[in-house]
Amino acid sequence: MKWAPRAAATVLALVMVCAGCSTSATANSAQRSASPNTALKMATGSPVPSSGCATPPEAPVTNQRQDIEVDGTSRWYLLTTPAPTTASPTVAAASSGAKAAAGSSIPRPLVVDFHGLSEGAVLHSVNSQFGALGQKDGFIVAFPNGTRTPVQWTTSASITPNPDLAFAAAVLDQLESSLCIDTSRVYASGLSDGSFMVSLLACKMSSRFAAIAAVSGLQLPTPCHPTRRVPIITFHGTADPILYFNGGLGAATLNRVLGNGGSATSSTTTTTQLVDLHGSGYPATVQAWAVKDGCNPRSTDARIASQIVLRSYECPTGTSVEFYIVLGGGHAWPGSKFSQAISAFVGHTTFEIDATSRIWAFFRHFQL
Repeated sequence: MKWAPRAAATVLALVMVCAGCSTSATANSAQRSASPNTALKMATGSPVPSSGCATPPEAPVTNQRQDIEVDGTSRWYLLTTPAPTTASPTVAAASSGAKAAAGSSIPRPLVVDFHGLSEGAVLHSVNSQFGALGQKDGFIVAFPNGTRTPVQWTTSASITPNPDLAFAAAVLDQLESSLCIDTSRVYASGLSDGSFMVSLLACKMSSRFAAIAAVSGLQLPTPCHPTRRVPIITFHGTADPILYFNGGLGAATLNRVLGNGGSATSSTTTTTQLVDLHGSGYPATVQAWAVKDGCNPRSTDARIASQIVLRSYECPTGTSVEFYIVLGGGHAWPGSKFSQAISAFVGHTTFEIDATSRIWAFFRHFQL
């Protein structure tokens, strides 16, 4: 999918509008932190410490820029780490059997969180607030930054070599050599174009990412040959004005977001007017992933809140596919005040669930 440039003015406006934005703290804490799938068991296997576990722990950082060269190109990402003494019960239990050198840290889970089109790492760190949750719950978060204008990802499965797959691998290599990472608990999340990117990671780097989360944009790239079944949690709004729930691109809305006006035409005839919860587009993509993961193609829907339908599948042990359908939801990160502040562009943001906490609760059930 190709999109036009000239997003600089829009990005600046979002920075001004959303200064100080954070995710909602008003959602029910039990609902935010607990996985609704009671069949899932917390991953309790022994950690696989990275080479960085042999080094003494460092002071925590928040959104610290890390520069890296990948195939002769300068790239960067933001890094947020918890204090060495901070560990959630899950992290502490998983690390209890680790035999790290004296003075070294316990192996930490890692979440790599990918931004959306024109959003960039800085804005996305404000949007998802994964860094704040990581510092609270004891895991490391990296926010990679894409390239080009507007900033974006190379998400085609047919491009070889793919510069952003090389970038993702290089980020993992750098973090695992410099920090104490549990390499069996590395996860990827993303929004919109970032969801396209994590979908590609599920196909191409399933041996390094234990699970993925896609907000507003899960894809099933072609070709896709993961080496293992990949657990997936995904969210999509039925009134998404950019990536239509039943397929197609809202080109006029997207061009407005990018500062290109609204005159561009879309190649699709799909609209958001008639929504089929079991139809084409994202419902069909989620089902196709469930089948690829060996799950029963027949799903079960549960209305867990007035705006939220949770679709789940009966899957083999060790994997899961969860689809949060946001009724009337836009192209938004559920529970994010940032998304709410830019509702003129992305539509409605629900606060009945907090995607960040739901994703982390889901991730905690899986390890390589």
